[in-house]
Amino acid sequence: MTLEPTRVLGRTGVPLTPFTLGAMNFGGAQEEGESIRIIHAALDAGINAIDTADVYTQGRSEEVVGKAIKDRRDDLFLATKFHGQIGDNPLHKGNSRRWIRRAVEDSLRRLGTDHIDLYQAHRPDPHTDLLETLQALDDLIREGKIRYYGTSVFPAHQLVEAHWLAEKHGLVAPHTEQLPYSLLIRTVEREVFPVVQKYGVGVISYGPLAAGWLSGKYRVGGDQPASARSGLIPGRFDVAAPENARKLAAADALAGLAEEHGLTLVDLAIAFALNHPAISSVIIGPRTQEHLDAYLKAADVSLGDDVLDRVDAIVAPGTHFIERDTGRETPSLQPSALRR
Repeated sequence: MTLEPTRVLGRTGVPLTPFTLGAMNFGGAQEEGESIRIIHAALDAGINAIDTADVYTQGRSEEVVGKAIKDRRDDLFLATKFHGQIGDNPLHKGNSRRWIRRAVEDSLRRLGTDHIDLYQAHRPDPHTDLLETLQALDDLIREGKIRYYGTSVFPAHQLVEAHWLAEKHGLVAPHTEQLPYSLLIRTVEREVFPVVQKYGVGVISYGPLAAGWLSGKYRVGGDQPASARSGLIPGRFDVAAPENARKLAAADALAGLAEEHGLTLVDLAIAFALNHPAISSVIIGPRTQEHLDAYLKAADVSLGDDVLDRVDAIVAPGTHFIERDTGRETPSLQPSALRR
């Protein structure tokens, strides 16, 4: 199967395939040669966009991607991100002009390219004025080092603020927002999707399998599935934890719904993420050829209104089960902000 670039990234006019290849797994536990093989297989299948970040395996992901695309750079839409701390130096992080100027040069070098198609603020930075970040990114566009810029996991009010600041100060406004979206993580349907649609912002979503909860392995009464991410956020994947009971029940019900319609849960999950009109492209992170084939197969699945209504009955629109599933800790919900 070969994908075609049938979608457009927001108001940019850039044609994208339904899937963007996520590179978070590359350059770490996965051997470099195997990582490059998977990248080439994804590109050969027609995927025309790759998303990475400087913080993924502390730059190794960018280096592996750079090697893999060396002879195919002009045919790809290449995205990376800044914000997370690189190394032990606390100056090497955040969304300040100082760090953005350093981070972009490092990413360009690791990726082996003279420009980045999409440069994204990986998370909001509560310690940096948003205008400073926008001005720094606007400068990079005018210098030709990046073509577009975007945000990732920004709340709706900051997305609105970014567009207001851009208009007020004559800056290029953000072109994209990257966010988690799946059958189990639907918070963005409340406010973020209406905002991005109003401003013509392209959405690149990630986590269509909800970090494995929608792989089909999480079933009521089943054994604890193994997860490579279990140590990152303690308790997030524990099927015996009381806080996960509702999520487990929903995952089980969704698996049953998929089976009723002759689908795998992966089919249902991918088709659901691709179905929303706000989504420009869905990030997938295959670690094997088998994973990639399963994703590609799901691209052809179409969901009728009856199935979507059943989905809504299992997981109501706008729902999430654990705050951390939204992709960030919300500062306004921390104890210091709640007068405690």
